[in-house]
Amino acid sequence: MSFIASMFSLEGKTAVITGGGGGLPGSLAVAFLRAGARVVIWGRGTNHPMDAAAKKIREEAGAGEIFAVMVDTASKEACEAALIESERLAGRPIDILLNGVGGNRGKTPFVDVDEALFEEILRLNIMAGLVTPTRAIAKYWIAKGIKGCIINMTSMTSYKALSGVWAYDAAKAGVLNLNEALAKELAPHGIRVNAIAPGFFVGNQNRALLIDEKTGDLTARGKSIISRTPFGRFGNHDELWGAALFLASDKASGFVTGVSIPVDGGYLTDNI
Repeated sequence: MSFIASMFSLEGKTAVITGGGGGLPGSLAVAFLRAGARVVIWGRGTNHPMDAAAKKIREEAGAGEIFAVMVDTASKEACEAALIESERLAGRPIDILLNGVGGNRGKTPFVDVDEALFEEILRLNIMAGLVTPTRAIAKYWIAKGIKGCIINMTSMTSYKALSGVWAYDAAKAGVLNLNEALAKELAPHGIRVNAIAPGFFVGNQNRALLIDEKTGDLTARGKSIISRTPFGRFGNHDELWGAALFLASDKASGFVTGVSIPVDGGYLTDNI
């Protein structure tokens, strides 16, 4: 094995990726497979049938073992059951958790905020997207003495509020805070907790917000984002792979915990 491969290989590791049927988490599943990990994607299967998603990921990766488990990551009992099933399917303990569940539900002036929807978005991103699955797997690792690795998904909104997405702003700021707090809490058990903060990547969730479906041109929102991104474009999904593999590898980042790595084309550096 070459030096580079030895630094970033995930051979012998098993990764659970929540929301694995979605765009960015699914792409990261491809990277983990190519790096040698066994992968178990978790999801409700509502928008992305899980078996079909696993098949698509396996075909794109061209190699590796991937399994799919239906689970509502907002449910404590469901996460605990999914963990047992994941270990059974993979045939070995879980080593890596990538929390990929999250998302937003539209844009509105603050005075028109729907409080029920606000709470739903908080629950999606903080509870289903971090707290509930992390609690289940951290408890499992501590009991088994496994020095695991958690990768959370922060956001540009973890650092700078975006207009009109109030609940998403609050939720992703909370994810960044919890990422740091969990890193300290779990460090004595040898568990690392880090995050990736994607900039703007076009996916099913935000495509209509960024690109006019009729003309293919950028929307006003899309133009504003590009004008504030020094690289002058949206990111490609595979441009997240390097950061994810770095954080997942014990050899590459074994002394790294509590950080959030922006992969944003310079968006956070924008100034006048």
